[in-house]
Amino acid sequence: MSLLVPLLLLLLALAGAPLFAVIGASALWGFYQTDVDLMIMAVEIYRVAEMPVLIAIPLFTLAGYLLGESKAPQRLVRITDALLGWLPGGLAIVALAVCALFTAFTGASGVTIVALGALLVPALQKAGYPRQFNLGLVTSSGSLGLLFAPSLPLILYGVVAQQMSLGTPVSIDDLFLAGLLPGGLMLLALALYSGWQSRHLPANDAPFNGREAWAAIKDCGWEIPLPIIVLGGIYGGFFAVSEAAAITALYVLIVTVVIRREISLKHLPVVMRDSMKLVGAILLILAVSLASTNYMIDAGIPQQVFAFIQQHISDPITFLLLLTLFLLVLGMMLDIFSAIVIMIPIILPIAMEYGIHPVHLGILFLANMQLGYFTPPVGMNLFIASFRFNEPVMTLYRATLPFFFILLATVLVITFWPTLSLVWL
Repeated sequence: MSLLVPLLLLLLALAGAPLFAVIGASALWGFYQTDVDLMIMAVEIYRVAEMPVLIAIPLFTLAGYLLGESKAPQRLVRITDALLGWLPGGLAIVALAVCALFTAFTGASGVTIVALGALLVPALQKAGYPRQFNLGLVTSSGSLGLLFAPSLPLILYGVVAQQMSLGTPVSIDDLFLAGLLPGGLMLLALALYSGWQSRHLPANDAPFNGREAWAAIKDCGWEIPLPIIVLGGIYGGFFAVSEAAAITALYVLIVTVVIRREISLKHLPVVMRDSMKLVGAILLILAVSLASTNYMIDAGIPQQVFAFIQQHISDPITFLLLLTLFLLVLGMMLDIFSAIVIMIPIILPIAMEYGIHPVHLGILFLANMQLGYFTPPVGMNLFIASFRFNEPVMTLYRATLPFFFILLATVLVITFWPTLSLVWL
């Protein structure tokens, strides 16, 4: 009987049962086996409602969806093109910067590909870039913004880590700072590659146009303050992350609905419903995962796994290499939100036994997961791009391979150079 229930839960997961139901059932079974009152599940789920920082997730998600439904993507493309488009490989660099910024606010790389792909791929093709390069660039850069504030995965990792009573504090403010240099390194690596790819294109003789740049800045006049509000407000000590999220959501709502009127009052409930569907899924999985985490900690599962791993791996470098391979596979198979709430409670205590800082683990975890989004054969972004651009998925495999290996090299640098993530701490 003890083996039958886990096997049944595994079969249900493979058959497509909702993830929260499988996690919740496994936690209930674990508590039942150890004679713990099953009311503990309700207590753990209620804990979610008591986390002040958790309110940042629905508010930032709503702000991201409102921006996605407005004409902000077009204005973002215009301003980055005006400021960077005159550089060698400038349009490709524009695409990288726009995708990273958009993903940082929406928290979803698939949304970035769908929202910006129709703008960027034709523009790149018109500038003379090969179509395979264009497809690879947009597909791979769709997930770059996950390391930049106010990325939802960064917030969710901080929430999960804070519930584990670690000896080392893990604040969301620290995670926002820790992602700056690793995320910047990824952007720089792809920007250099894009510049090298543009060497055979006709020279871009158009100089920097100050008038167009000023016009683009004025056109983005309502969007430019957003990063200042989020980062300046948090690090200036004016308000906490949850307060920054509330101000951001209210600001975006007023701008898109009242001032610019790009989202009608009739369409607003549809946008809110779509954004809250994502939030509901995240919070439901998080709620049952907290109960599952509590059971695993009480049962000493992380310590048991660590003892098993330590029998075969004593070197932190070897552990990090194997962890990188594991996370790449995980990123292919599981969405990033589910991966965080399921795997972090297991991985984090083990990594800390090897001397890995929890903030550094968060950055390398997300860096690997965003690479997993377009890792063949089943990376999620490959199929989203295949559908969006009406191309065979094999074409996307070939298109993204150069970007995959470049970003894999940067992920290894991030993994084995912890100072890059921890320099601000």
